[in-house]
Amino acid sequence: MNSRLTRSRLLLTGALATALVAGGFLLGPGAHAEEPTDSYQRGPAPTASSVEATRGPFATSQISISRLQASGFGGADVYYPTDTSQGTFGAVAISPGFTAYKSSMAWLAQRVASQGFVVINIDTTTTSDQPASRGRQLLAALDQVTADSRVANRIDKTRLAVMGHSMGGGGTLEASLSRPSLQAAVPLTPWDTKKSFSSSKVPTLVVGAQADTVAAVSSHAKPFYRSLPDAPGKAYLELAGASHFAPNMSNTTIAKYSISWLKLFVDNDERYRTFICDGSAGTKASEYSNTCASFTP
Repeated sequence: MNSRLTRSRLLLTGALATALVAGGFLLGPGAHAEEPTDSYQRGPAPTASSVEATRGPFATSQISISRLQASGFGGADVYYPTDTSQGTFGAVAISPGFTAYKSSMAWLAQRVASQGFVVINIDTTTTSDQPASRGRQLLAALDQVTADSRVANRIDKTRLAVMGHSMGGGGTLEASLSRPSLQAAVPLTPWDTKKSFSSSKVPTLVVGAQADTVAAVSSHAKPFYRSLPDAPGKAYLELAGASHFAPNMSNTTIAKYSISWLKLFVDNDERYRTFICDGSAGTKASEYSNTCASFTP
């Protein structure tokens, strides 16, 4: 089924359910509200505390793909939920930035996995690989892991996403152009010489840093965000006072918005819409905007 149509139908379903509850049309004793068939809710209903927690509700395990085993990327650590009772999970590939290794993004990879995703935290073939190359490597990692007998049965191959820091963030944007079937993209303090991503069809959360002197938001994150189409969805989060390297250490704001974005667009889980669309990001953000009116989860 076309994922964009799925997202439109889910909007209508959610609105109807809200109207029924608000109007007092409650279900009878012993009955329960049926989950929309196109939603892939995993885990308990979220709260502000649960999306900000350093560990989510899922216990996780890990496998490694060595550089010699990797095809088209530099190896990876794969984190995945051990729970098999809730069906398959969406998968997310993460790229580090220029000169960096997968260890720089391990905190986020583990945190996202514990919220109900299979996460492939990659090394690139060389630490100097440019954004276009990093985009290809993110996709290669997704392709390999979704066919890996050790974890493939845990992954829904139709629900894939990409993330990355710095040149890995640029690679995230590049990958979204190359593969429009991706369900979400999250570039973190992204850097790229390419400035327009107007043909992207992937819901994208751009995270910039106010004090970034490596990939200044005025010449990177903001132009990227402005170039993206309003639908199926985009948001811009600028971290107050933060440097280019904010994504390389545990950061609750990055985790909260990244997880909520992935839940909303990879899992079609409307329970997370409030964390993206209601209000602002508070004092942790120097700027926040979104096109929630145009979202089609």
